[in-house]
Amino acid sequence: MDALSPEAMLTFYRRLYPFKSVYGWLNHDHMPTRLWTHREFAFTLAGDVYVRYKSYNNSDELKADVCKLNPSRFEIGPVYSARPRDKKTLRTLTPMQRELVFDIDMTDYDEIRTCCADANICKKCWKWISAAVKVLDQAIREQYGYEQLLWVYSGRRGIHLWISDAEALELTDQQRKAVVGWMNAVSPAVEGTKRPNIRTSTRSLPPPLAAAREILLPYFSDIVLEEQDCFGSEEGYEKLLDFIPDKKIADALKKKWSADPHKPSSSKWIDLKNEVKALEKHQRPPLMAAMEDIVLHYTYPRIDAEVSKHRNHLLKAPFCVHPKTGRVCVPVDPRGIDSFDPEKVPTIAQLLGELDALIPVDGQENQPESDVQRTSLAPYVELLDKYSTSLMDLKRRQKQDPDVLSW
Repeated sequence: MDALSPEAMLTFYRRLYPFKSVYGWLNHDHMPTRLWTHREFAFTLAGDVYVRYKSYNNSDELKADVCKLNPSRFEIGPVYSARPRDKKTLRTLTPMQRELVFDIDMTDYDEIRTCCADANICKKCWKWISAAVKVLDQAIREQYGYEQLLWVYSGRRGIHLWISDAEALELTDQQRKAVVGWMNAVSPAVEGTKRPNIRTSTRSLPPPLAAAREILLPYFSDIVLEEQDCFGSEEGYEKLLDFIPDKKIADALKKKWSADPHKPSSSKWIDLKNEVKALEKHQRPPLMAAMEDIVLHYTYPRIDAEVSKHRNHLLKAPFCVHPKTGRVCVPVDPRGIDSFDPEKVPTIAQLLGELDALIPVDGQENQPESDVQRTSLAPYVELLDKYSTSLMDLKRRQKQDPDVLSW
């Protein structure tokens, strides 16, 4: 059986896809609520046919429709003012609630990574995703008080964050735009300069960026200076020199590096630090600020802001299969992100092979729950179930005491 054939996908949906777990996560309750019944699902079918505004009463209905349509993937949208499937009979259909979502894609690092390009990814460049997860997970919890954060590997070259706190679900588009604007620290170059816009003065970094810098410094040394050697080429160190506000120092470094253009990035960074140390104390702040900006520019999370701004944005559902890699889009524990290896995520071919090797349990051969628990997908489903349970527990406490908040 071809790993990504319609037959393989149908087997995956019938026996392994955790529909009940996804239902628990989105619904926050055992009994169906508007968070589920008014939720939009969209499907990509054979021939690039795209079907939107599907909605369901329960997880069994979703499973039945998925097995009937057998999509290559499906996406999750907002909770609407009415059931999306009734769209043709409604005057208006307004998005009301939506998880606050973030998308980090490795292609946004193409200008600085040296190991891969485009859709390719390896252990080395995945470290940028690890850094992004650590920074965003801490910043969102500390700055906004959100606690219900679900990280999901995209199946190929990125990671998605779904925030399910009640307050996050209610954010307007304008509020979402403000949140992502605040979190998106690395902006395009200021008009008329080559230098990226990270700060407006040489004053100290604001506390959130200062906290991010502390997380990112080890990554900068490990990724940028060592493994990627981002300043090892002439093109690479020219970009570094664009950050230096003192032309005299920039020219001196350029002359020195031109004589040895392939000098390691770590050595060039030491050269820059030595130039700063040689200055009088009152002359150092602009250069020190520039060095902080360099660290942030090369390591700070690169967020796809458009994904986060609008409630009606659709995002690929967890546990879908990526059509290019065959890998399943699995939840990730942010506490273990440094040890997460995208190349070890189960593929549909691997999972179907594990199913074929199963010894049937009496009367349970085709039960999805037992099948999942006996494959390498099990720990990822358990991670989502644990997350869903925390959402349901919080919902129950809020019913008992309306003053209970998620933080």
